[in-house]
Amino acid sequence: MNIADARAIVTGAAQGLGRHFTLALLRQGARVVAGDLNSAGLRKLKAEAAAAALPGSLVVCDLDVASEDAAAVCVDLAARELGGLNVLINNAGILRDGLLATRAEGAVRKLPLLQWSKVLEVNLTGQFLMARETAARMIESGTRGVIVNISSLARSGNQGQSNYAASKAGLDACTRTWALELAPYGIRVGGVAPGVIDTPILAGVSGPALAALLADIPLGRIGTPEEAWQTVSYVLCCEFFTGRTIEVDGGASLG
Repeated sequence: MNIADARAIVTGAAQGLGRHFTLALLRQGARVVAGDLNSAGLRKLKAEAAAAALPGSLVVCDLDVASEDAAAVCVDLAARELGGLNVLINNAGILRDGLLATRAEGAVRKLPLLQWSKVLEVNLTGQFLMARETAARMIESGTRGVIVNISSLARSGNQGQSNYAASKAGLDACTRTWALELAPYGIRVGGVAPGVIDTPILAGVSGPALAALLADIPLGRIGTPEEAWQTVSYVLCCEFFTGRTIEVDGGASLG
């Protein structure tokens, strides 16, 4: 795929990696629908893209990926406003970290079911809904396309992230499954699993915690959003790539 020909939805687009992916697509002339629950962030993104006079075109969409109706509305909007749809960057996700069970101040505390369920609802069910609606639209229109699922290094397990790790491991399994199912329609499905990337979420990480993260990265630094985008763009552009998840993590490991 030539990225200039992309007619794409990016979820979780108001900040972090989703924002960077959106702007990168626009710089190369793509047409993009940026979806997020953060309406203020979407307005800021649209203003930034307009001020930069980027060659692509941008439509923003209030989007709760965990809502079946909202997912369908977003895909309908994209197909209509972009003149078709051939790319989904399934990026939306949340963190609600917590230990499964632990003793604190003499009492045993358990990870609340709601805290578990909310992460699975957004990070896995939401990705499923967006992929399902996008794939159905591509099949209906006879369009070849690409779905990119944004996974995480934490997919292999990480202390305090049983909900997040489960959601990303499940997404990886879906990447393989959907690639097999959708290949007959000319739809490729790939995954990108970033490690520690310089996004706003790092602002809440303490100095000692960040130092500990860096100690586990052989390259000795955190990654950049552009490096994550380079990996996403490979999945988009390489017509012989499907059914795999690529790690972009500086050689890091969690555990």
